[in-house]
Amino acid sequence: MESARSLLELFRPDSSRSDSKQFERGLEAYENGRYLEALRSWRLASRAGNPEADYRIGLLYARNEGVIGSIPDAVAWYERAALNGHLDAQFQLGLIYLNGVKATLGPNRPEMWRQSTAARLGDKAINLHDLVFPNGIGVAKDVDAAFLWMSVAAEAGKAEAQSILGNMYANGQGCARDHAAALRWYQAAAEQKAASGEFALGDVYYQGRGVPVDFAQAAIWYHKAAEQGHVRAQVALAFMCLKGTGLPENVEEAARLFQSAAAHDDTIALYNIALLRLSGKGAVKDLDRAETALRKAARKDYLPAVQALAEFYALGTAAEPDLREAAYWYEKAAERGDTQAQFLTGRFYATGTGVPPSIRQAAKWFERAAEGGHATAAHNIAVFYLNGRGVARDVAAAIKWFERASEGGISAAGVQLGRLYSAGNGVPRDQARAAEWLSKAADGGDADAKMAYAMFLIQDEPSAERLAQARALLTDAAEAGHPAAAFQLGGLHMGRSGGAVDVPAAAQWFKRAAGAGHVEAQHTLALLYSDPKSGLKDPQAAAGWIVKAADGGNAAAQFKLAVMYCTGQGVEQDLAKGVTWYEAAARQGHTTAQYNLAVMLGRGQGRDADPTKAAEWFEAAAKQGMVEAQLAIGDALRAGDGVAQDRDQALHWYRQAAQQNNEGARRRLQAMGESVG
Repeated sequence: MESARSLLELFRPDSSRSDSKQFERGLEAYENGRYLEALRSWRLASRAGNPEADYRIGLLYARNEGVIGSIPDAVAWYERAALNGHLDAQFQLGLIYLNGVKATLGPNRPEMWRQSTAARLGDKAINLHDLVFPNGIGVAKDVDAAFLWMSVAAEAGKAEAQSILGNMYANGQGCARDHAAALRWYQAAAEQKAASGEFALGDVYYQGRGVPVDFAQAAIWYHKAAEQGHVRAQVALAFMCLKGTGLPENVEEAARLFQSAAAHDDTIALYNIALLRLSGKGAVKDLDRAETALRKAARKDYLPAVQALAEFYALGTAAEPDLREAAYWYEKAAERGDTQAQFLTGRFYATGTGVPPSIRQAAKWFERAAEGGHATAAHNIAVFYLNGRGVARDVAAAIKWFERASEGGISAAGVQLGRLYSAGNGVPRDQARAAEWLSKAADGGDADAKMAYAMFLIQDEPSAERLAQARALLTDAAEAGHPAAAFQLGGLHMGRSGGAVDVPAAAQWFKRAAGAGHVEAQHTLALLYSDPKSGLKDPQAAAGWIVKAADGGNAAAQFKLAVMYCTGQGVEQDLAKGVTWYEAAARQGHTTAQYNLAVMLGRGQGRDADPTKAAEWFEAAAKQGMVEAQLAIGDALRAGDGVAQDRDQALHWYRQAAQQNNEGARRRLQAMGESVG
């Protein structure tokens, strides 16, 4: 190395030479920002053989100072200097050839100029390009040349070159992989206290590359580099402190090192100091600073930070959840290929959470997540294909994704497959395959799947064996807290599907389902307790279950409760409540409730008389074929009671009733001079 330094001394500018004076003039001009004047002086010095001037001209081209920036032109000048022993030029050449330089676009950039002239001049532009850019507009990666120049610079004692040459030996770039040679060059750089060499030695001992793994030795070298501000060394040492690897566990020191590296915008450090500030471990809990650090790392496209930031906003870690921000960052993570984020993004678009609702976008993200192995997403996109939502209907695609979802443990997918094959929905009807899928889903232990398989078994007059199997499945599901299964068990005990009748047992299962909020079971219990033949008659219990079923939205129960309030049967008479419950049932399409409501509104019972509303409800019931309602709306139209008089419409409704052999309709038609067919 000493001989190399001595050789370089021969090429240093001599103040007694004319080229040295020109160089100094150029240096003065450069320091005062007169780059073009510096270029002229350095060119004169270069012609006289001054390698420092060659190197400086190369820097002008590299920095776009006084000339159009061009790395290929910089390389040409660096090579002149390097061949004359200029150490920094040799090092720069090594770096450039190691990484290569692509032509860059932008105003006044050579590549933009080349494209523009090519578009305008065609083939004629080629010669012009060669004249203007004789060295080209990019530099191809050349690891052999990089190894050559980095070796020369390293031998000459440049510490940075020694570290990089060590990396090249470690990775086999431009040479055979040689961990021993890499270690020697790292040590040479470290002897000069180069942080890059110290860090590399830390990596060597941490990973055991050519030496036994030695965490304690790794920590020593990482610490040396970290003290000099080497960011990656600070991060590596922070992890060792955090995990107690080769050092006593020290979360506070880890936080200090992460913060130091984060101050230089190191992505991993930003992410980890954010986590520590979120938890308050090793650093003061500070959600605002944590969010800032996460956002910086996320903007650098660091996936763990993107994921953490999305969760930060989704959970409302600092305040209320911000679902718009959460959706934005989850979609960023989804774009990076994070499967769970793709699923969540699909769900956001499906529900319009934090984003405008879009079934197409939901389908896109569910399918991407499914392709990544997300079982629930596979089930969702299968449903989309089955129903033609967000995608064209494609039963074959639906089956494919249902099968994937089933393989992933989603029992509902097996149930869907069973139902598809059982009904022949878009596929040939196949009861054997239906049974296979439903059985497989039920074997997974899911209560919904057990109920689905049970219902399959008891269709079409089942055998005693199938009925017993269905009963066992429903019992398992009901015992697991499945209200619908308990309700179906009640039905079996009432003799449905050919089972033995056991009303008390049926009532117990109905009661279990009803107690869990199953509205149809509540209504069924009310009927059982109202029926003298059931052996369970209990008017008070019947009234209680009718109220629950009505509150739960069962139209038949609402109608029954209305009758009870109007007649005072089982409850205190209250016509106003009767009207309210008739209206609730009527809005659900209950025909008799619509008619009774119309009658009460017409008479002003339980509510102020309202002939217009009465006519509307008579018409609603009439449209469902109720003769009495057809006569009533016909009478209203004939008399103009609550509606405008309309003879033709009145006749229409009378004829509708007459078609059902209603004598009153016939008499009305005759009275209006109409023939009765």
